[in-house]
Amino acid sequence: MATDLFGDPIEDSHLNPSKFSDPEFDPESYISDLRTFVPFDTLRSELRSHLGALKHELVDLINRDYVDFVSLSTKLVDVDAAVVRMRAPLLEIKEKILNFRGSVDFSLAALQSRRKQRSQADETREVLELLLDTFHAVSKVEKMINELPSVPAELPNGTTGSTEKDRLRNSIPFQHSENGTNLRETQSVLLERIAIEMNQLKLYTTHAQNMPFIENMVKRIQNASLLLDTSLGQCFADSLEHRDANAIYNCLRAYAAIDETSSAEEIFRSTVVAPFIQKIIPHGSSGAVGESSGDELVQYYERIKRNIEDDCKVCLEISFTENSGLHVFSFLAKSILKEVLSAIQKGKPGAFSPGRPVEFLKNYKSSLNFLDYLEGYCPSRSAVAKLREETVYIDFMKQWNTGVYFSLRFQEIAGALDSALMTTTLLRSQNSSNQEYSRSSALKQSISLMDCLRSCWRDDVLVLSCSDKFLRLFLQLLSRYSNWLLAGLNARKTGNASGNEWAISAAPYDLLYIIHDINWLVDEVCGDYLGHVLELLKSCSPAVLDLVEQGILQGGNSLKVLQPLVINSIVETLVDKSVEDFRQLKGIAATYRITNKPLPVRHSPYVSAVLRPLKAFLEAEQAATYLTKELRKELVHGAAFEITRRYYELASDIVSAARKMESSLQKMRLGAQRRGGASSDVTDHNVSETDKICMQLLLDIQEYGRNLASLGVDAADIPTYRSLWQCVAPPDKQNTISF
Repeated sequence: MATDLFGDPIEDSHLNPSKFSDPEFDPESYISDLRTFVPFDTLRSELRSHLGALKHELVDLINRDYVDFVSLSTKLVDVDAAVVRMRAPLLEIKEKILNFRGSVDFSLAALQSRRKQRSQADETREVLELLLDTFHAVSKVEKMINELPSVPAELPNGTTGSTEKDRLRNSIPFQHSENGTNLRETQSVLLERIAIEMNQLKLYTTHAQNMPFIENMVKRIQNASLLLDTSLGQCFADSLEHRDANAIYNCLRAYAAIDETSSAEEIFRSTVVAPFIQKIIPHGSSGAVGESSGDELVQYYERIKRNIEDDCKVCLEISFTENSGLHVFSFLAKSILKEVLSAIQKGKPGAFSPGRPVEFLKNYKSSLNFLDYLEGYCPSRSAVAKLREETVYIDFMKQWNTGVYFSLRFQEIAGALDSALMTTTLLRSQNSSNQEYSRSSALKQSISLMDCLRSCWRDDVLVLSCSDKFLRLFLQLLSRYSNWLLAGLNARKTGNASGNEWAISAAPYDLLYIIHDINWLVDEVCGDYLGHVLELLKSCSPAVLDLVEQGILQGGNSLKVLQPLVINSIVETLVDKSVEDFRQLKGIAATYRITNKPLPVRHSPYVSAVLRPLKAFLEAEQAATYLTKELRKELVHGAAFEITRRYYELASDIVSAARKMESSLQKMRLGAQRRGGASSDVTDHNVSETDKICMQLLLDIQEYGRNLASLGVDAADIPTYRSLWQCVAPPDKQNTISF
């Protein structure tokens, strides 16, 4: 069999003739499937080839059975007569089927007509029943209203007719005797039933809109609704006044049934809440008439809480009764908080002003406590969430402009630090009246910074809703202090004061105070201060607390990086004072060149003065007080390395210049004889001036090494000291440093 490029056998044809005899064979789908992978021309040629093969096979069959094929035509005799015989019964069956179909269609049409008539009758009956139910409901409501023990004599706005007015005027007045409670409860129960019927009546009228019968009853329905509202309002107000829990419960259920919760909330506000709020925070159309000149709300809130506990608790507890269906009422927000907000706006408008931050914060926190008190009546979290979503609650919170308050606090706190940092000198904390930090801080500037940092999180300053802003202020204060120190150190290095006079005039001892204060600030910020902040924000999520902790630690540690810079500044100052005595090195070279001085036997006097500024600094009281062992070691080593480097640069220059001069004068001095030296057994006939200079410098650096050792520094560990030793020591001593 032939194979393709991949070794697979090549089929001679893509057709499958066996499928042609399948009863479900579909030529179009079969051709479509083949055309997806067989070209049209190839498919056409294969079909033609298959057709030719079939024709050829047919011819073969005819030739093979030719006798039977020829005799087939002789067997097809009287075919037309057979067809006629078969057609007659078929036509008879067709006629019967058509007759039966006509009768079925007639029966179906009759059934559909009767079904339509029945449907129309059902609709008409439903409408009639609805109209009858509406009429009965109106009549029932009116009858039940007539049975009320007491109703108002006249409705507002004169909406009732004269008949109703006369009937109401002749009604039995409400009795407040010993049986008053029973009458009030009876009336509330009846009103609840009327409310249920009225709710049903509203449902009927909604389904029967635009019907003449209903339109004729609209006035009766309106009068009944108005009578119900008035009677229910009077009963609810009277129940609140007498604190009748059962009557209040029934009235609230009635209000809930007719979906008039706002009316109940308004009656509760005007009947119960408004009177005692008016007494506590007097206000009126003429303006505020407060009891005191101040605008602090703490005392008012306490009195309001007591009155709520005494006068409102019954109604609030009823409205939050589980599975009572009375959760639709919002007496906390729309009755109590609404009246409180209105009274404060009219009677104490200055309480919302952030222009007086202290009073504003007290009022704000007391208001939050009051809101927490109101939320305490909510039986579930969903009830608390619903209370916070109320428009009155949101409006109450909008009255407190915490953004302006923070801006004022920002100016106050940041301004205090700026004022402290604008001084031209570093001020010791002993002159400060604040003794809280003077035992730990050395400078008033650092005390001011710590005061400002603590102010950000003090109870009388912090607003938790602005805690992110106060955290940013904290970081800004640390950055301001760090930039102040950094600018001063840069000015000290360049010598350009430009507003940093304190750094130019600061002595090394003053810089010690800065080092001490940096360590103190880092310990305070990353210690108790951090714990205090995290305690204040404990209600936040762990992720937020982690970010806050990282921010405060990073801010505190940002001060730590300034400590090496301050130490370097101290070292530079001490080094500058120490190297002033190195000017005498040039005198050594001049002395041995001009005079015939004998070989040196002792070190030069300047050596003892080189480390004197460093020793004096370390022996001072400030260093003993504020320098730790680690800082002392770091400072001594830094100064020793820098002084030694300067020493090496000057000494190597002197030795190099001496050797160059010696090389240029060597020819002139070959014939001269050198005179004897100071020692009888040491002759300097072969000792040059350069050798004498190196011998003198060797004696000097030996003494310098002993002085370094007295400070705890091994001179051999200093690379530039080893270079200096090798520069001046004779060849046999260059690899051995000894003092």
